[in-house]
Amino acid sequence: MKLTKLHWIIIGVITLIIMSFIFWPESESEKLYNIVQKGNFRIEVNTSGELKAKKSEDIKGPTSLRAHGIWQIKITDIVSEGTYVKKGDYVAQLDKSEVGTKMIAAATEVEKITSEYEQARLDTAIEMMKLKNDLLNLKYEIEEKQLIFDQSSYEAPAVQRQAEIDLEKAERSYKQSTSNIGLKRKQNAAKLHQVRLSLKQEQSKLDRLEELVQELQILAPKDGMVVYKRTWNGTKITSGSQISVWDPTVATLPDLSKMVTKTYVNEIDISNLKKGLKVDLTIDAFPDKNFTGEVVDVANVGEQLPNSDSKVFEVTVEINEKDTLLRPAMTTNNEILVEELKDVLFIPQESVFVNDSISYVVLKTGLGLKRQEVSLGKTNANFVVILKGLSEKEEFLMVKPEDIESISWR
Repeated sequence: MKLTKLHWIIIGVITLIIMSFIFWPESESEKLYNIVQKGNFRIEVNTSGELKAKKSEDIKGPTSLRAHGIWQIKITDIVSEGTYVKKGDYVAQLDKSEVGTKMIAAATEVEKITSEYEQARLDTAIEMMKLKNDLLNLKYEIEEKQLIFDQSSYEAPAVQRQAEIDLEKAERSYKQSTSNIGLKRKQNAAKLHQVRLSLKQEQSKLDRLEELVQELQILAPKDGMVVYKRTWNGTKITSGSQISVWDPTVATLPDLSKMVTKTYVNEIDISNLKKGLKVDLTIDAFPDKNFTGEVVDVANVGEQLPNSDSKVFEVTVEINEKDTLLRPAMTTNNEILVEELKDVLFIPQESVFVNDSISYVVLKTGLGLKRQEVSLGKTNANFVVILKGLSEKEEFLMVKPEDIESISWR
């Protein structure tokens, strides 16, 4: 049958209608309208954090560095982060150069004082020998003067008196020398004791330095996984880093049986947080796994993180589940449940408009569009609770119409 022009027109219109249904992605009403929802309304604070072990043991360098005048020391080698070690296994090596220099100086001082001590002993022996000889000579002199005095009994009185005086002088000299030799013996003993004490101190210093050299090789205090320590600005302490005597921690051995996540919350939201709040978590490394937790600590004092102008507060969340997949330094996404309202009405925040401090929505009614004043309640990231003005499943516009002023109030 031959088609007329009218037939072709009808076919074209039908085709356009069919094509519009096929290629038009959604109706205008589906695109612009939404309905008032009723249900449980969750008020949450969303943050990201970093996993840490709730408890960990520090792997420390030697505590005696300060006693030797060493205030900082460099890590020359350390095992890779994440290495599993047994108690007593090698973990790190600290720089030996400064300790070695001090050992050389201490050994030189020990050798010097040892030489001084031997010289002092020799000088003392020689001196005491001379004093003993002098004392012996004085004894002989007394005997000689005694003989002269005895023989002077046949001499004139003046000669007898002179002999008596000479004998008394010799006896006094002997007595004085006897006293002096006792004092000199004590003096030399004290001198030798002082040198021995100095030698003992320097030898002890050298012994401690030799022990310190051994302690510069850091061993694991127990079994565990090595995790690098972070400085105040987040930098990891690794090979080439300096550690101080005030905090000689080289690395840590975390207890992976109980994990926490440390997160930071801005000062606007911190007033809503407290201990005991429930938390839902996911891990960036395993986005399909869900975990739960609880807020166990909220900082009272804010701080300013590097490269940030705003103040934040540290919040600690303890994870309920134990999972071998959880590792320190993994990034967490935390949904902290501040409050959950039961059976309330709520709509998207962008659907609420304001005119002269009056909040309203644009409703779809049987008589067309109407403006409806609403009383608002609490909000979360996307929705707001409706206290008054709307009913469940009422339809409203998602965007403000251009001709809003022509729409009457309900």
